[in-house]
Amino acid sequence: MVSAYAELEGRMRDRLGGRECLYVPSCRFGLYLALRHWCEPGGRVLMSPVNDDVIFFVVLAAGLRPVQAPLDPRDGSIDTAAVPESVWRGLSAVLTTNLYGNPDPAPELRGHCDRLGIPLIEDAAHAIGSTVGGRPVGTYGEASVFSLSKHTGAKTGGFVALADPALREELAAARDALLHPTRAIGELAYLARPYAEAALRGTRLVGPARAAVRLLGKEEREEIRMPLRADELRRALPAAPSLTPFHSWVRVDMHDYRLRPGPGRLRRTTRRLARLDDVLASHRTGTARLLASEYGPPSAADEPPQPLFRVPLLVEDRDAAIAALARHRITTGYIYDPPLDTYAGEAFTDLSPAPEAAARFARHALPVDPRRADEVLGVLRAAGTRPARLSEAPGGAR
Repeated sequence: MVSAYAELEGRMRDRLGGRECLYVPSCRFGLYLALRHWCEPGGRVLMSPVNDDVIFFVVLAAGLRPVQAPLDPRDGSIDTAAVPESVWRGLSAVLTTNLYGNPDPAPELRGHCDRLGIPLIEDAAHAIGSTVGGRPVGTYGEASVFSLSKHTGAKTGGFVALADPALREELAAARDALLHPTRAIGELAYLARPYAEAALRGTRLVGPARAAVRLLGKEEREEIRMPLRADELRRALPAAPSLTPFHSWVRVDMHDYRLRPGPGRLRRTTRRLARLDDVLASHRTGTARLLASEYGPPSAADEPPQPLFRVPLLVEDRDAAIAALARHRITTGYIYDPPLDTYAGEAFTDLSPAPEAAARFARHALPVDPRRADEVLGVLRAAGTRPARLSEAPGGAR
């Protein structure tokens, strides 16, 4: 087990220029581990309102109060210039999102965190190949957390990368104390899932296939956002920090998020990580095509393309665009609408001081797989999909 962890950690360490890496069973688990280590319960954490609701519940489970940041409407990155000084002064930490692989402004955020004496924690789940300021995403924070469920398609695993390697032993002990034992049935389901999904897709029975995939992956969302269940959430809050009272929210779409991996799971993950460079190259090529299209933000042509996990095209009628893509068996996921402050309300989060840009981006962003760039563009153009232009940002957005 230790040697398998070591191989995975070594591969990731090389990618991050020598940063110490600790294997974790999922990004959400790694974020909880990092937040618990660096943040005292009761603190406030600046985060993006256009983010997976699971991450919102991870912050709450860590005993922290989410503070929603203003965003640049072109790419969903944090707009540091629009964060009031009064908000900066009340923070205990900053948590980036790097939405779809578009980097948050880590150099600027690092400067603010240094000025305030608070930690920067990077959620790099979508950004395993992205760079910012000439450095890989994940090399600015005290900790950064990566997912192997995204670009690699392993559907399990991740890393916590550490600026201070001396913390490895302490965090490894905290990880091991939180892990659940390996379950044979869970390992069998994990190893069988790709074959079952492929067989069902081949039948073209979309309804049964979706139902079976939901059963295999325990995907529980019927809408974009999971039900908040406000009364239950209020009862859970006093028990934080702890994963247990928040388990029904944190586990959504990934019930094995804190499961100790078995050897089969680790072997498959290692094989997929070894092929990552080829995957990143295909994502980068498709990203360039999509961002150069009429649906990409006007500023996108000014920057070299990142190997985005999903490319957020900007369209006027997103529901119609999703329906057009679905008719060609192109599934759209990773939509985070409405923003978290609208979803959760001020009972559970500090509202963004400038929410309009995030709301516009969330309403018009159409995240698509860059590996299907040509198909996606062909469908959207044939359907008469109109691009949305959201570059006129309020406040200090770039």
